[in-house]
Amino acid sequence: MGFNDREIVALLGAHALGRCHTDRSGYWGPWTFAENTFSNEYFRLLIEERWSPKLSHNGKPWEGPDQYEDSTGKLMMLPSDMALVQDPAFRKIVEIYAKDEDAFFKDFASAFSKLLELGVDFPSVKPWYKFW
Repeated sequence: MGFNDREIVALLGAHALGRCHTDRSGYWGPWTFAENTFSNEYFRLLIEERWSPKLSHNGKPWEGPDQYEDSTGKLMMLPSDMALVQDPAFRKIVEIYAKDEDAFFKDFASAFSKLLELGVDFPSVKPWYKFW
């Protein structure tokens, strides 16, 4: 799709918002403790928390797709999230965003704009209106 590593990592930072629902994706849980707040918490948690494969849910064996959970079992990460800290090039960017929320916001805005405009032609046509 034409995104570089920094843009890929920035776009995955949207996981700061929301949660997974087992009835929709098979995955369960939020990525952050503030799932309604757009911040760099997702990146901080990726670096700071210890993530392990999810084995149980509500006292029963986990039967959903592979996912990871923090030590409390309240937060989750997808395999694609874990790839960000396992790949050395991606990890460097995760570490930048974990420390610098403004850098994340700036890069996310740029990458998200690029995503929205992907495949949209902006012809250099004169507007149909004229103010003078």
